[in-house]
Amino acid sequence: MEKDEWLLHSSSFGTAAAAYAEHRPDYAQAAVRWALEPAPGLRVLDLGAGTGKLTATLVALGVDVIAVEPDPAMLTELRRALPTVRALPGSAEAIPLPDASVDVVLAGNAMHWFDMAVAGPEIARVLAPGGILAGLWNVMDDQVDWVAGLAQVSGSAAIGPRDTPTSWRAETAGMHLPKTGVAARFRSPEQAEFPHGLRRTADSLVATLATRAGVLVMPEQEREATLGRIRAFLASRPETADGEFALPMLTAVLRVRRL
Repeated sequence: MEKDEWLLHSSSFGTAAAAYAEHRPDYAQAAVRWALEPAPGLRVLDLGAGTGKLTATLVALGVDVIAVEPDPAMLTELRRALPTVRALPGSAEAIPLPDASVDVVLAGNAMHWFDMAVAGPEIARVLAPGGILAGLWNVMDDQVDWVAGLAQVSGSAAIGPRDTPTSWRAETAGMHLPKTGVAARFRSPEQAEFPHGLRRTADSLVATLATRAGVLVMPEQEREATLGRIRAFLASRPETADGEFALPMLTAVLRVRRL
């Protein structure tokens, strides 16, 4: 992705902050526990926290969490939903926290937006010795026939290579590394996947996919055509045509330790 296109995609979510808060899924608690397991403590930074989907899971687990989010509209939604959480404006490249102030940095569906040549040293700066960086992604299980069909119909803008277990490991294995010659700040990665069921209707699944960056930046006519194909596919499948259904998902985790 070219830099201008990357910037357009990464800055698209604020326009749909309320829809993102309503329709995006939370994260499997087992996945979050696994991400936290080797950490030296439980002071956690949710980096690129969005509207607080991962933050809320951390709160439910009783973790001491600080949220940092660059988009003002997303940050407003987070503060509205989780008024007791310390939530700060900032980014992975400029974290508004002191050195060695957290034990874990988590990023829920956000690490792929980080410029790790800058963010890597910055994340390492705020992590305590032995601290953990982990990225979490909710992926649709395309080993299920109708989900594979949905991915094909939707196109990569709505369901991309990080969104299915078939390819997320390859897509994220080096996500913690800088794309330049800058030295890496983290050890070799570990990856794991955890079941995460989600109830959806055809309408709410379409609404969820409409919050994907690739869909948000489409010209209106193209976006409506894409969402129309998805609606037609869901209406054609017995698994999804009538009422609520279980969307087969996994929460996938990349975990690395600070050098």
